[in-house]
Amino acid sequence: MTQVDECELNHDACWRVNVDGVRNLTTACSDVHSYFMYLSTDFVFSGAYGPLREEDAPAPVNFYGQSKLAGEEIVAASGLPCSIIRTALVYGVTPGQVRTNIVLWVKRNLEQQQVIRVVNDQWRTPTLAEDLADGCWRAASSRATGIFHISGNEILTPYEMALRTAEHFSLDASLIQPVDSDTLRQAARRPPRTGFIIEKATRQLGFRPHSFAQGLEIVSQQLP
Repeated sequence: MTQVDECELNHDACWRVNVDGVRNLTTACSDVHSYFMYLSTDFVFSGAYGPLREEDAPAPVNFYGQSKLAGEEIVAASGLPCSIIRTALVYGVTPGQVRTNIVLWVKRNLEQQQVIRVVNDQWRTPTLAEDLADGCWRAASSRATGIFHISGNEILTPYEMALRTAEHFSLDASLIQPVDSDTLRQAARRPPRTGFIIEKATRQLGFRPHSFAQGLEIVSQQLP
């Protein structure tokens, strides 16, 4: 359950999926002595500073982050050979476009001449979906253990991402309005500054992400 505001408004459902579900899976995997990979998030951190290393102390500021950290702790205590893959702000093209992300959302709204408000006081390392998949494959194929930060290597605000998306697709960037996080009045707090230092994944897994510009080009090639 990854919708941050939905998790904040429905703690029980969030906990059942993100925590109890993980416990059930680790129990089942223990029965067959399986390697276990858990996908986590930059939202396990407070956002007081960034970018972050794997050794930095988690301190989530919303219930989604709390549930994901609880999942990490279950996996780490399971006794299974396991990896915890943290990622940040994934974007890309999904089959049938059943799920959106910041790049597709900006593109769609600007194509419809819609004014959009985008936060400019949060910092992330946006992650191309193909890069996340590659990092996961590398960890799984080598049965790597421990925590790995898998993301892009550029620190951008969502507003900066929106501007670059508009430029790449030749859309009207004047429709993009920068706003502070408080303006949106979302149910859940967001960590102001996260983003990842990916040196460990680069060194141990050979992980090499695309730049954001390269990621936008890959997205544009995949779109119908």
